Amino acid sequence: MQGISVLDELVSMSRRLGAPAREAVILGEGNSSARADENSFWVKVSGAQLHNCGPEAFVQVHFEPVLEMLDGPELDDGQIRQALEAACVEPGGPRPSVETMFHALLLSYPDVHFVGHTHPVAVNSILCSDNWQKLLTGRLFPDEIVVCGEEYVLVPYCDPGLALSRVIRDRVSDFFQRHGEPPRTVLIQNHGLIALGKTAAMVDNITAMMDKTARIILGACAAGGVHALPLRHVERIVARPDEKYRQRGLDQA
Repeated sequence: MQGISVLDELVSMSRRLGAPAREAVILGEGNSSARADENSFWVKVSGAQLHNCGPEAFVQVHFEPVLEMLDGPELDDGQIRQALEAACVEPGGPRPSVETMFHALLLSYPDVHFVGHTHPVAVNSILCSDNWQKLLTGRLFPDEIVVCGEEYVLVPYCDPGLALSRVIRDRVSDFFQRHGEPPRTVLIQNHGLIALGKTAAMVDNITAMMDKTARIILGACAAGGVHALPLRHVERIVARPDEKYRQRGLDQA
């Protein structure tokens, strides 16, 4: 895909994620990104709204200087802002989101071309609860596994920006070392959802299925408690050839 095609896909995906009926974001919440080429990516500018965004709501940023920030010294808010502005392909334009750092990190993994970060009401109802890790550790039904993955990356609350991006780096790196592939779903305590995908459709589908999963968890809690699938059933779903075939189709839908 050429850069402009990627940007068009990113705009369409972002508008879908921001649709008011989905209750995933309001006002300037959330952000999204896509890999433009080997050296750069598109990311939403600070303050832009997803539901009505256009190409002007995104800025192209170089990977290398942003990734270097994750391994560099501590920076204050002003230094982070200056570093992100300097990393833009065309400096002097709109300011990229303060969460640009974790977008750069996640897009640097193999087969991750699109990232969508949202704050769905149902998902955040769980992430803001005392039992969030317990409720999100088990898998509940087959489609959750097929679309969102057999395991979520769970991240404790951190200050958005550099601190959060560094914790996400460590948690995602651990997942990648254990599974040999990046996660599909990252969940941040008291914050929100990050969906990773090879395609824009995959990010959209993960977001939708994670919202459904959260609603089922909340309903199960109200009905007496959550019953997670035994691990052997989760592993069976992951290994089934028909489910792998269906997963590939959904990722392209």
